[in-house]
Amino acid sequence: MAAVGAGRLRRAASALLLRSPRLPARELSAPARLYHKKVVDHYENPRNVGSLDKTSKNVGTGLVGAPACGDVMKLQIQVDEKGKIVDARFKTFGCGSAIASSSLATEWVKGKTVEEALTIKNTDIAKELCLPPVKLHCSMLAEDAIKAALADYKLKQEPKKGEAEKK
Repeated sequence: MAAVGAGRLRRAASALLLRSPRLPARELSAPARLYHKKVVDHYENPRNVGSLDKTSKNVGTGLVGAPACGDVMKLQIQVDEKGKIVDARFKTFGCGSAIASSSLATEWVKGKTVEEALTIKNTDIAKELCLPPVKLHCSMLAEDAIKAALADYKLKQEPKKGEAEKK
């Protein structure tokens, strides 16, 4: 008897859904409803997506993650011989705020020296993107990714033990 009632309920719900006017997809879009327009812009039009050659001596790679939410962020920088960041790329698996934070971070590090890039703080990223408190961890990930990429680059600049002994 319960199965018959459930079947009727399911058919009635389906009929109601089919007859109800459908809203345009834009109105149903979660990013458009839940995120600030700056986040939506970086999410829908991410800047600098991709990868650089991680084996290159002038490329630093930072890979960070947030176990609490599952976001994973890879950010890479390419530095010229004068110590200026000439390119940056990212790949992020996460929410719109994580993708936007990565995208903005790559824009901000380009053109800066390694030392200048270290001054970029998660609070600046969060403020620029108008992130709510519940999404601040995304901007923290971006700052951590920048620092990790810079640390990797600096590590690659140190002479290897074998090279130091030869000199």
